[in-house]
Amino acid sequence: MTTFESLGLSAPLLRALANEGYTVPTPIQAKAIPHVLAGRDLFGCAQTGTGKTAAFALPLIERMLADRRQPAPRRCRTLVLAPTRELAGQIHDSFRAYGRHAGLKAAVIYGGVSQRPQAAALMRGVDVVIATPGRLLDLVGQRLVDIRAVEFLVLDEADRMLDMGFIHDMKRIVAMLPADRQTLFFSATLPAEVRQLADSMLRDPLEVKTTPQSTPAETVSQSVFFLPKSEKRAKLVQLLREEAMGRVIVFTRTKHGADKLHRDLDKAGIASAAIHGNKSQNQRERALAAFKSPRPPVLIATDIAARGIDVDHVSHVVNFELPHEPETYVHRIGRTGRAGQTGSAVSFCDPEERSRLVAIERLLRMSIPQRNAPPTGPIPEPQPAGNRSRPPRGRRSGRPQGGRRQGESRHPRESHRSAKPAARPAAGTATATLARKPKKKHRRAL
Repeated sequence: MTTFESLGLSAPLLRALANEGYTVPTPIQAKAIPHVLAGRDLFGCAQTGTGKTAAFALPLIERMLADRRQPAPRRCRTLVLAPTRELAGQIHDSFRAYGRHAGLKAAVIYGGVSQRPQAAALMRGVDVVIATPGRLLDLVGQRLVDIRAVEFLVLDEADRMLDMGFIHDMKRIVAMLPADRQTLFFSATLPAEVRQLADSMLRDPLEVKTTPQSTPAETVSQSVFFLPKSEKRAKLVQLLREEAMGRVIVFTRTKHGADKLHRDLDKAGIASAAIHGNKSQNQRERALAAFKSPRPPVLIATDIAARGIDVDHVSHVVNFELPHEPETYVHRIGRTGRAGQTGSAVSFCDPEERSRLVAIERLLRMSIPQRNAPPTGPIPEPQPAGNRSRPPRGRRSGRPQGGRRQGESRHPRESHRSAKPAARPAAGTATATLARKPKKKHRRAL
């Protein structure tokens, strides 16, 4: 059986792993760590919750310990890019935990908060920087951080960074880095776009897979309810009250939907908290802190948090609305059943979402168990995200093409123009006299 000792890790790292309770490496760790220690560029694809962070953090700390240097001001040796603030913060916590006996310094930088503490930490020099792309480019532009001497680059959740539109930021950052760096890609899914991006940034990369891509953890039991959209709220309240649910995450597609569901649960007497992109960093941190407490509220989240929440003992994930992208489903349910624990994922599917469920089952290569009978009838064609179909202009409410009823004027005021003008007052009347009286020219006020 593979052990952390047999992987070639030194005593400071082994002590830190013992403090964290790690005894046996996961498959992705056992396969990736030796190649990273050997200096190879690597593309790692593994299920969510299988220890990908340790798979790159442990060997990179080991390599920096083997060639110990004093970090220069504003510079770093390792740069880790992450798509969300929560994920960046958790990677930072992992580096601090694994390197607690190594004496390495790490800093995390992301938007939504003041940059002054982040800039101060960078001015003192650090070994590892974990950053979101936008804030990193801001600080580079202000010359508060210099990434021209980076030796190790990690892109965590590379597919999510493409989904969130970071492709141009990532290319700008990579163009500033030295060509002789070691680059590591890690993700739970492997779309063609990520494969192309990796090929352009990696040198003779080694691909490491532990399971088929887009495969959820076997420790997660999945099920689906078929019900109209109007009945989802009542079904969620029923499940939260009647089933033994401990720490629960409910996923919605939109920020507005998350806030509305938060208000609905509060009205039903169920403690909840919402987390999404419109929340301030302090609000997001308070919501996560409450969710980690012994009496956690129901956490309502959008997909921005689908890969940024790493909390132990999440018993249930509820897909209140199915995502547009099937891969997002894998990352959502990956918030439960982590580190060998068991979990449950429940999805609500209304008639308009049946095509999304079919796409998810096609990606998983399995049928999700049904909790009730699905509706009969044809499955509606899927609508691409952000491109909702609308009726052609002018065909609403039975109007003919062109947007106006028969006999209706093109311009709203044309009816007034075409109407018969009112008769003018007879000459000599007071009204006519007033109408012909010239207006006074007012002097400019001094």
